[in-house]
Amino acid sequence: MQSQFQRIMLFAALGLTLVMIWQSWVDFQANYANYNGASSSLENVENVSGSIGNVNEDVPNAPELPGQASPSQSQSDTPSLVEEVGAETGEIIKVNTDLVNVEIDTQGGDIVRVELIKHPVSVDTPDIPFVLMHRNLPDLFVAQSGLIGKDRDYPNHNVKYTASQTDYTLGDEASIEIVLGWESADGISYEKVFTFTRDSYRVGIDFRVANNSELTWIGFPYAQLKQTEIEAPGSMGFLGRLPSYNGAAIYTEEEKYEKIDYKEIREEPLNVATPTGWVAMLQHYFVAAWLPEGSENYQLYSGVNRNTAKPEYRIGYKSTQPVSVPAGQSGVVNTAIYIGPKNQERLDAQGVEGLKLTVDYGWLTPVANPLFWLLQNIYGFTNNWGWAIILLTCLVKLVFYPLSAASYKSMAKMKKLQPRMATLKERFGDDKQKFQQEMMKLYKTEKVNPAGGCLPIMVQIPVFIALYWTLLESVELRQASFMFWLNDLSLPDPYFVLPIIMGVSMLAQHFLNPAPVDPIQKKIMMALPFVFTIFFLWFPAGLVLYWVVNNLLSISQQYYITRKFADK
Repeated sequence: MQSQFQRIMLFAALGLTLVMIWQSWVDFQANYANYNGASSSLENVENVSGSIGNVNEDVPNAPELPGQASPSQSQSDTPSLVEEVGAETGEIIKVNTDLVNVEIDTQGGDIVRVELIKHPVSVDTPDIPFVLMHRNLPDLFVAQSGLIGKDRDYPNHNVKYTASQTDYTLGDEASIEIVLGWESADGISYEKVFTFTRDSYRVGIDFRVANNSELTWIGFPYAQLKQTEIEAPGSMGFLGRLPSYNGAAIYTEEEKYEKIDYKEIREEPLNVATPTGWVAMLQHYFVAAWLPEGSENYQLYSGVNRNTAKPEYRIGYKSTQPVSVPAGQSGVVNTAIYIGPKNQERLDAQGVEGLKLTVDYGWLTPVANPLFWLLQNIYGFTNNWGWAIILLTCLVKLVFYPLSAASYKSMAKMKKLQPRMATLKERFGDDKQKFQQEMMKLYKTEKVNPAGGCLPIMVQIPVFIALYWTLLESVELRQASFMFWLNDLSLPDPYFVLPIIMGVSMLAQHFLNPAPVDPIQKKIMMALPFVFTIFFLWFPAGLVLYWVVNNLLSISQQYYITRKFADK
């Protein structure tokens, strides 16, 4: 009971170390499983083009209609392998808008490359856009969609479309359409139409069906994302990678937001019926999400193809509500995809329930969302994310000032009792029980609550952790400059100035706090500032900036309250 605060700090440091070790172990396990699960070697794979159209493709089976026989085990509603006809690829259609450069392959009408113009690879290369999707190994990531049905040919992602031109540029108009055509053997004409809109990462995809046959056309839309396992970005040196989530996610009316990682896809295919929802693949800062339209019943599915250089994971949906087009008439089947940054304003603008949750703050989302809202509004005033972080930290410290004051006052009392506690330690030596009894008697006599210094801090911990995730997950801070050499708050300080200042501030706090009586605890507490400094060398500069400001404010508050208490 002699110093609960020191113990909390000790456990916090130990917890942080364990988290970092665990994250590194998870990364190792994921990479091992990924490479071990491949059916062939990955040697010289970096420059090999992806195998779209060259291997068995994964197309979901069409749902059964009322009155049809129940499907056999090999014809269930879960995705199956369909033998690919031919090994060719089609023409590449290039689309350039104000936000994205996109490539569409006429083989299947797949989106095979997406470059985000407003999000360059780095601050130093502003003319090189970040590539979110492409079909080159080892990091294949493409979007596929089509129509499926029974007893006729349908334009799934194995058919080869035709196009009237191969280059499109969004000029002064609000949107442009890219039309791909295909005709089945029974004379039904299909058009797959991509609609790109100015200042939008949403792509509308319509299937126009001209039923020239003598029978009613019945079909079902589907769409899926295919991806090899992508390594989490953001190196933290020997500590591993930033703990951001890479993998699939779904949203359903029943279970809401769920993450489906690569391991889950490998172990058990997803098969979920839902009246509404969406599927997505997430990366740090970015997301691609299929947004179903025009139906009231869907099946969400997943699967993995191991017959490739690297296992190819897929997450998708298909409608279980049939679309019918009478003979001699035309119809349209709609869907849409969002491919871009996890910008909360843009995600909200999609009008899709739960899409904003792809900005994943974990279990502290109810706390993190208001913090981000406040941070964003401060940025609107300062127009600088660094100053926004500083002002937000000041506001948080101001809100918690009464708790901090109570904590520092308790520490000041504890520090005043240090000489008398040292005397008790010498007097009772190894008799720990007697020492504890006398120490509690001393606390009671002097009216000191030994837990008074730690309880207020415990209350603030969830807020600080939520703020940590807010700064870590916000794409708005990616390549956001502050001042001087700090031109990207999402990357580590290149000169380690902020981590060193943070370490010095922690050392100053150490001397302001009451020293532990136990010599081992004293040495450990003395070492903590150096340990944390090493950890923070590879943390994003925005997080370290928050920690530095928080420490400096804490030192000021503690110094003021301690002096005030000493004067009394």
